[in-house]
Amino acid sequence: MGRTRARDSLAVVVLLHLLSPLALAQTSPPEGWVDLPVDEYRTLRDRSIPAPPSPSSAVDATLTRVDYDLRVEAESVTGRASLTIDVLRDGWVKVPIPVGLMARNARLDGQPVSLVEGTPPYVLLPRSGRSVVTLDIVLPILPASAGADSISVPASAAPISRLTLTVARTGIDLSLTGGFTADHTEVSGESRWTIVGHSNQALGIAWKRKIDDRRTEQPLRLRARVTELVALGEETGSITASIRVDVQQGIARDLLVAIPPGIVVNQVNGPTVADWNVSAEGLRVALLEPTTTDVSFVVTGEGRVPRDGNVVVPLVRVPMAERETGGVAVDVVGAGEIASRQSRNLEPGDPSDLGDIVAGRESPSMIAFRLRAIGGTDERALSVSVVRYTPQAVLVANIEEARYYALAAEDCRILVQAHYAVRNNQRSFLKVTLPAGATLWSAAVADRPVRPGVAERDAVLLPLEKGRAGQEAPTFVVSLVYLQATAAWSANGRVSLALPALDLPVSRTGLELHHSPRFRIQPLPGTFRVEADLGPSAEALRARFATPAVTRTFNGHVFNGADIADLPTGRDLPSLLTLVPGITSATPGLQSLVDRYQRDDASRTVIGTLPVSVTFPRIGPSVFLASELTAEGRSNIIEFAIRKVN
Repeated sequence: MGRTRARDSLAVVVLLHLLSPLALAQTSPPEGWVDLPVDEYRTLRDRSIPAPPSPSSAVDATLTRVDYDLRVEAESVTGRASLTIDVLRDGWVKVPIPVGLMARNARLDGQPVSLVEGTPPYVLLPRSGRSVVTLDIVLPILPASAGADSISVPASAAPISRLTLTVARTGIDLSLTGGFTADHTEVSGESRWTIVGHSNQALGIAWKRKIDDRRTEQPLRLRARVTELVALGEETGSITASIRVDVQQGIARDLLVAIPPGIVVNQVNGPTVADWNVSAEGLRVALLEPTTTDVSFVVTGEGRVPRDGNVVVPLVRVPMAERETGGVAVDVVGAGEIASRQSRNLEPGDPSDLGDIVAGRESPSMIAFRLRAIGGTDERALSVSVVRYTPQAVLVANIEEARYYALAAEDCRILVQAHYAVRNNQRSFLKVTLPAGATLWSAAVADRPVRPGVAERDAVLLPLEKGRAGQEAPTFVVSLVYLQATAAWSANGRVSLALPALDLPVSRTGLELHHSPRFRIQPLPGTFRVEADLGPSAEALRARFATPAVTRTFNGHVFNGADIADLPTGRDLPSLLTLVPGITSATPGLQSLVDRYQRDDASRTVIGTLPVSVTFPRIGPSVFLASELTAEGRSNIIEFAIRKVN
């Protein structure tokens, strides 16, 4: 600042020196110039560039720490409160004491200081820095509740709040709210606690004479509920046991669990489990604190079991319990099921009734038992006979082969007949999602006409037959006939054919497509490939299509279902209605039948399923395509390049 002002003064002197000849020559300064003394110039400059304000703190003082040293008297609690205060600015600062604290005397760094009455009372501190204000305080003892005396220490904004409480007797139980006990000692007939409180939260302290608990002298009596899940794998078996122990008498510090021979305990989990150890007597579970109520934990382990045949199910017991309840569920992991079982002191039950670790686990091979209420020393046993299957017999449901026969007409319609060789021992329905714009004509299951259920848009449900569990399910045929609307064929371009989407995997798919002889079609590369039709591979479909072909007559030509590429190319294929055998526009009496149906009362209903039995017209040039391994829910789309033959 000094150098700046010196430069300014020098500049003014130089300016006056240069202007002095002009001032002598003229009696008044030229227009646009003003003569100012140096002092006035400095005053104007200071006003135009004011000095920055001195830094100041928005908080004058802060309460850093509160330390209480209290002692319980006859009707009150007396002691001292030391307030550590940091003053952040010079001058007198007003510092309030915690709200609700009754103080008698105050000292500042050992010297008496006045308490100024107010709401709340406060002290005046004369200087900045750290100061310690000591207050003599009194806290009233609140009326006894449940035989316990209590006090309430007001909340303070200090981040550290520490309290020492002394009671002139021993054998005291202390409970806290708003803090925790850091230390407790009993010396010379006195009990002393060191308590740490929470910031901005009142500290509640209650104490009463300790009542002698004679439960420690009583013998331990308890009851147990054991819910066990046993999973029998190909080589090993795993157990998961949920154990809940209710203490009826005495105090439980640890618990003994009987583990079956050959089972290795992997883990014991529980909120009150401190440690666990396996010895010759069993599994010993140590608790964090002795309990007089209840305790729960989960034991997991594994061991070798036979792959099939008779298997002795390992059962977890609590031999210390007077009474055991709960249950055990046995599940076969992999390809197999339980054929028979033998039990002692067990009752058949449902897995959903056991709850705990069994609830929500669904398996067709699971069986469950409830434990009978018996003593801990009574014998309990369970053995099952496990039967394993080959992978083919384990499949819940599968479509061995799907065969499609399609007739594409030039009038934007495709007639499709679908046959599915289904093997099923679990599923109740087959969901078929038809292509967009398709109308279902007929459905049959094992040669029996059925009325499909509606699942959603373009999707139907067909009931399935079931095989016996544990045996290879027989194959049966599900048939569909539907009409699909498509785009008209152009002279040259591409067309696509979408097949239904099934909710079961398909091992093999075959498609025989018949089309107009006026077009030549070429399948484009994709999932399907062109190959010779050797007939269905599934036995159920081979038996179905073993009947000889029926000859048909069309425009004077006789054919037996083979390709008829020699048909006149100048003629259109007949409509789909006339292709259906037995139903033509020239059929005698057809018009009279239609007229009779229209005259009948439309309000009448017919009981039962009335399927549309259609004999598929296999005429025209054809191409056969095949594919393997179609995933469930997938709709295959086949694309063709078409060209019109002149």
